[in-house]
Amino acid sequence: MLQYKRTPIVELKLSIFEEANVRVLVKCEYLNHPFISGNKWWKLKYNLEAAIQLDHKTILTFGGAYSNHIYATAAACRELGLKSIGIIRGEETLLLNPTLSFVKECGMELQYVSREVYRTKNEASFLQHLKDQFGDFYLIPEGGTNELAVKGVKEFAQSLNQEAEFDYLCLPVGTGGTIAGMIEGLDDSKKVLGFVSLKGGEFLEQEIQTYTDGTNFNLLHDYHFGGYAKMTQSLTDFTNQFEKDHSVQLDPVYTSKMMFGVFDLVRKGFFKKDSVVMILHTGGLQGKSYKIISGKNLNF
Repeated sequence: MLQYKRTPIVELKLSIFEEANVRVLVKCEYLNHPFISGNKWWKLKYNLEAAIQLDHKTILTFGGAYSNHIYATAAACRELGLKSIGIIRGEETLLLNPTLSFVKECGMELQYVSREVYRTKNEASFLQHLKDQFGDFYLIPEGGTNELAVKGVKEFAQSLNQEAEFDYLCLPVGTGGTIAGMIEGLDDSKKVLGFVSLKGGEFLEQEIQTYTDGTNFNLLHDYHFGGYAKMTQSLTDFTNQFEKDHSVQLDPVYTSKMMFGVFDLVRKGFFKKDSVVMILHTGGLQGKSYKIISGKNLNF
């Protein structure tokens, strides 16, 4: 199966943490694989295992032109000798961006569809059209979130339980699959805080609860900085200073917003004194290969 590298936990040392009387740790899961990094490794693990057990030779999935999921799926299929097909939202543009150039190098076949057509991606008629066009394939949803993805993340969460003691687990939230798996796998005594990267992402709580009955979590909607794949100058400045201070890179879509949120909550006294805050770095650093212009929304 997929290669995996055990990842370290590092402690962030700053005066604001000492003043708040909290310890802040980072689980550097972005180091688990060069290309299938962070949560994507765990979300793909059991999906790809199921595809191989069912004797599928082709994986088909969906995503935008800068999708971390598309990037990781293409790399995973190359590693396992599987064919991959990516249904990409939006029109083809040349030259290809770094994400799509990489997945093409991995052998992924790309098909571009309009945004209108893309919205029908879960409808039976469109899926049948894809089967008529491409033949037999194993389908992985957009973002990789399904029950098998949650199973993989739950396994990771259970291992994290054994690796370190902590009171809070902080992570970014996109489609909700990763936080659902963490809720399922962590001890009930731990509080899970999800930093939502979408503007108007209130619907995610219901999505998450389709995969877990757990209640030990909160979604935080105040740190999306204008919406998915948008940034502000203050977030850019924070990210640059954080990377300089701690030698840990952040991606521009998910982890930078989460980290800003954690620091802001520490300053506001949100965390209980003498508590340990664990931050899950979910990867996505391939996103640093392009520049997000402040206030502009890219086709993710």
